[in-house]
Amino acid sequence: MGTAVGGGRAVPRYVQIADEIVQQIRAGALKPGEMVPSESELVDRYGVSGGTIRKAMVEVRASGLVETRHGKGSLVKARPPVRHRSSDRFRRSHRKGGKAAYLAESEQAGATAKVSVLFIGPADAPDDIAERLGVDPRAKVLARRRLYFRNGTPVETATSYLPWDVVKDIPELFSENPGPGGIYARLEDDGHVFAEFVETLQARPASKAESSELALSPGSPVVHLIRDAVTDEGRVVEVCDTLMAADQFVFSYRIPATD
Repeated sequence: MGTAVGGGRAVPRYVQIADEIVQQIRAGALKPGEMVPSESELVDRYGVSGGTIRKAMVEVRASGLVETRHGKGSLVKARPPVRHRSSDRFRRSHRKGGKAAYLAESEQAGATAKVSVLFIGPADAPDDIAERLGVDPRAKVLARRRLYFRNGTPVETATSYLPWDVVKDIPELFSENPGPGGIYARLEDDGHVFAEFVETLQARPASKAESSELALSPGSPVVHLIRDAVTDEGRVVEVCDTLMAADQFVFSYRIPATD
């Protein structure tokens, strides 16, 4: 049997099988660290061809819940719980309390957070970043690239781009640890008072390199977020280009209903 009919639409059999395996993982019938049954076992269980099972496993891997081990099969990932990213994550009170946004949120969720700094130094601004910063294309900026972990699992990469004229006299921004409250606190210490943070989000499949960096299965969904940090003078003093494992985040925003 190749398809089933539900709600007036034919559902391919491999999709049904994939959904059942995903539900088994989410329900805990297949636990983190356990192997998904082999192709031959699934062929026997569902009475379908190997090709149907292989197509089903493509769908299962796309869920981000398993990872493929060469020569061994698919392993259920030990992924940490979802972490919320709320619209108040950049409250000034967090910075005054000495916590950058990521560390503050992780602490509230009872998770262990770690930030690995991959690069800090001058770079040529990519054209789209230069436009957001209001500088010339390929102008020199400070780039700070980080990899974020939650409970030992990589969940997010982020690269901050800051105008050179803004950062050149703030030595802490060239250090791995910019101090309590993170880079936004240091910018505010230098007189750059923030008025708002503007974020643009797009969901898409991860590239091969991105999947590797975030320990995802190839093609797993990610959220690409770009944030502009805007001062009360209307200047963008940082653009943060962020990539997040989509299964690790829920976004929560307050939207005013007033004029």
